[in-house]
Amino acid sequence: MIEFVRLGLVICILGVSQVHADDETISGVQEYRELLSDSNPAELWILSGEELWFSPAGPNEVSLDECDLGKGPGVTLGAYVELPRYFHDVEKVMDLEQRLIYCRMVIQGLSRDEVTSYPFTKRGEETSAIEMLVTFIASESKGMRMNIPLDHVEEQNMFDLGKQLFYFRAGSHDFGCITCHSGDNKRIRLQELPNFRNQDQARKTYGSWPAYRVSAGEVRTMQHRLYDCFRQQRFPEALYGDDLITALIMFLAKSADGGLYDAPAMKR
Repeated sequence: MIEFVRLGLVICILGVSQVHADDETISGVQEYRELLSDSNPAELWILSGEELWFSPAGPNEVSLDECDLGKGPGVTLGAYVELPRYFHDVEKVMDLEQRLIYCRMVIQGLSRDEVTSYPFTKRGEETSAIEMLVTFIASESKGMRMNIPLDHVEEQNMFDLGKQLFYFRAGSHDFGCITCHSGDNKRIRLQELPNFRNQDQARKTYGSWPAYRVSAGEVRTMQHRLYDCFRQQRFPEALYGDDLITALIMFLAKSADGGLYDAPAMKR
């Protein structure tokens, strides 16, 4: 009986020690992030993206100042926190990156291949134009509340499809978004895994993208984040600007509805 009591005490002590270690790890990571946030390199992407937005480009030699992101031609203020949304001119729901593809093609006269051939910056190479544009436009909503519309039937349909994708499990490892993002206190190494079924965590997480990744030395958009998630789940490679990715973004964004948007952030 005494041995069982001793064993119980050892297990209890080890459990408390593990909790303490976890708390110290989380505290250390948070302190690291706060130190980094004092000087966010994403500011360079914002300035470059703003210059691209107002600079003539493409065969038509015009700027994107006539691009309608949902608030009217040329209006960037508050646009990101209301995307994805339904656009009547194309009769479909688009996220920001899809909409930029459309505007660069229709307004500036670029081909789809020209616009989508280099969506994500490769290490040591020139920065992707779309990543800079997204960072600038997203920054124009900093400090606002997420307000994703589900008024149009197509918006609701896109949300429902995104929800199905979130819970869908497949691939060689039987993974899905739900595998990593459905419970509290999950972590891969030092990376916390937010629970998107917890609205507070969903708001905090979605509201921090796009983000400057210290490990990559680049700003990464939500499309890239999901592209990389699919890769890690051993899913087929996601196509840039595909409607399925937009559907998943719609679900994640709506899960964060009402949250304070505070991006671009910094992440490891």
